[in-house]
Parts: sequence; C-alpha cells; structure tokens
Amino acid sequence: MLAGSRVRVLRAVHAVGWHRIRIACAVAYFGYLAYWFAADGVPTGRKQLSYLVVIGLAISCLGRGWRRLLWVVIDWLPFTLVLMFYDSSRALADTMGMPLHEQDIERAERWLFGGVDPTVWLQAHLYTPLHVHWYDALATLIYTSHFVVTPLLAAVLWLRERALWLRYISRVIVLSFAGLVTYILFPEAPPWLAARDGYLPPITRLSARGWEYLHAGFAHRLLLAGQNGGSNPVAAMPSLHFAFSLLAAMFVAGLLRSRWRLLVYVYPLLMGLTLVYTGEHYVLDLAFGGLYAVGVHMALARAERSLRARRLRRALTPPIDTVTELSTAG
Repeated sequence: MLAGSRVRVLRAVHAVGWHRIRIACAVAYFGYLAYWFAADGVPTGRKQLSYLVVIGLAISCLGRGWRRLLWVVIDWLPFTLVLMFYDSSRALADTMGMPLHEQDIERAERWLFGGVDPTVWLQAHLYTPLHVHWYDALATLIYTSHFVVTPLLAAVLWLRERALWLRYISRVIVLSFAGLVTYILFPEAPPWLAARDGYLPPITRLSARGWEYLHAGFAHRLLLAGQNGGSNPVAAMPSLHFAFSLLAAMFVAGLLRSRWRLLVYVYPLLMGLTLVYTGEHYVLDLAFGGLYAVGVHMALARAERSLRARRLRRALTPPIDTVTELSTAG
C-alpha cells in the first residue's frame, strides 16, 4: 500500500517536473518572507536569519539528491553555531571589569576634526526633531541591511561555488572574533551613549527612526527592541557594521571583472555616513573597522595563496619510491 502511494507521488512529481516544483516553492517562500517583513519588520537575530537562509537553500536542492541537501546542513549548522556563540559572548565586553572608554574617544574624535564632532555636526545640519526626512528612511534601510547582506551574500556564494563560500565565511568568522576580543579588552561607548552620560551635546539615536517615514512603526519598535535587549551598547570599537559592509564590497569587487566593479564601494561609504549621522559610531570606530576588515581579508588571502602553493608543490613532487626507483635504474 505504501509502495503504491510512493509510486503515485513520484509519478506526479515527475509529471510536474522538479524545476516547476522548485519555482513554486520559491514563490511561496519569498511571498511568505514579504508578508513577514511587512508585518513584523526585518529580523535581526542570527538564528532567525540562518533558518531563513537554510530553508531557501534547501528549496534550491529539491530534486537534486539528498546529498546536496545534506551539504546545506553540514555547511551552515557549524557556521550558525559559531555566530550564535559570538552573539552570546558579546556580553563579556561589559562584564570583564575593563574601564569604559567615553571621554577619551570623544576628545580624540574632536582633535581629529579640528574641534568638531562629526555626529553633532551632522545632526545639527540634517536632523529635524519633529520631521522625518527621506534620508532618515534611507539611513535606516542602510543600517538594517547590515543584518541581511552578510547571510544573503553567503547564500549566493554557496549556490555559485562552495569554495567561494568557504573563503567568504572564513573571513566573516575571523572578523567577528577579532571584533569580540577588542570589545572585551576595549569597551567603548558610542556617541549616543556618551551624549547621554554628558560627554557630548545632546545626540539622538536615529538608526531606527526612518521606519516612521516608511509607515512601518512596528519595524521601528522591533529594531529598537533588538538594540536595547539583544546588543551590547559598549561594543563600538571597531564598527563591525562598517567592517562587514567593507568586507562584502571587497569580496564582491574581487570576483567582478567589470570596470564598474568599484561602485560596490558606495555601500560601505553610505554605511559609514549612516553610522556617524545616526549616532551609532565615531569616525574612529569606522577607521578601525576598516583596518580590521582589510587586515582579515589580506591575511586570509595570503594564507590561501600559501596553501594553494603547497598543494601545487606536493602535486608536482614525485613520491619518494618513484625517485628511488629512477635512481636505481640509472
């Protein structure tokens, strides 16, 4: 009975075709995502985002064998666990007893810009307390993209070529933990927090404000809840928002051959401007975030070249037994 039912199911599947099934599932999946994002806003938790990515990749594997589906789990589960551990470990930054850096960073920022604090200057010229501008909405979308771009780019690379995915994911993990170590050793208050503590003129935290312009107050509340309850407010140096945007731009630019590939760097530039305007980071945080991203990218690229060179030498070096036989024959 069960065998007969299975045969009928398989016949129906083959009649429809796996290609059509994948398209139908993808349409349903993205339709659900659109409804979810419209109703509740863009999720910012790594666990939720990882689940969404894995489900999307699993849909692409339908009809292509169980081994490919198994690779989705094998590849993404460890990566998800590592980043979830990173998220849970960020709280260490304000529990290790290290001194909080506020006034010293604010003074260094003003010295760097000739007595002017960039966040204070930008908000004085662009922020209107009783009116939400279009660029506030753009800033919010750019800020929120931080939670989506990294897993989305990783998913695209996995579908294209697993080796590319491994290269990118290794950079994401190393960069995450380099930031974590710095947060523990050098906890730093962002501009909005330093202003609240009296080290700066009044600054408004604007990163979620643009949702009001888009008539998505629920998303505003969701992002604020995530910022207040799920993130560490003294993990500002380096700015991983900027670091991950620059890492994504560098990686994508390295894959493209078009003369327009440098346009991808507009994204980290806009991210940096957004972070300073919204009071989330100092320019110094961006500078160190950029150094971290470039350093990790270059260090791992060098390690990859060294590994490829060793493998090539190993492939070109004849086995010892062969060399001995040739010597004996000579």
